[in-house]
Amino acid sequence: MSFLLVWCIGLGLGGMFFGGLWWTVSKGVLSANPALYVLTSLLLRMGLALSGFYLVLTSDLGEPSWQLLLLCLFGFLTARLLITRCTRVASVKAIKAPKESPHAP
Repeated sequence: MSFLLVWCIGLGLGGMFFGGLWWTVSKGVLSANPALYVLTSLLLRMGLALSGFYLVLTSDLGEPSWQLLLLCLFGFLTARLLITRCTRVASVKAIKAPKESPHAP
């Protein structure tokens, strides 16, 4: 049970980190001050991710902490793959949509 919980925590941390990265890049490009936008996002995302990994490492779930940390990292990387796949599909749809004109002969 603790293994599934730690994997889900890693999945959530990765979802917040990489989802936040995608959101930052998509919104930061249009921002008036993109450097501040990206730097603030980086600090928030890194702070959340490192805090989450630290809490997993120091937790008392009855298992060796390095194994739980490795499992949390696996969940984090799984989230990276999922976010990358989802955002790639959304990007392709956004690129193709404007080219298809409803007024084309």
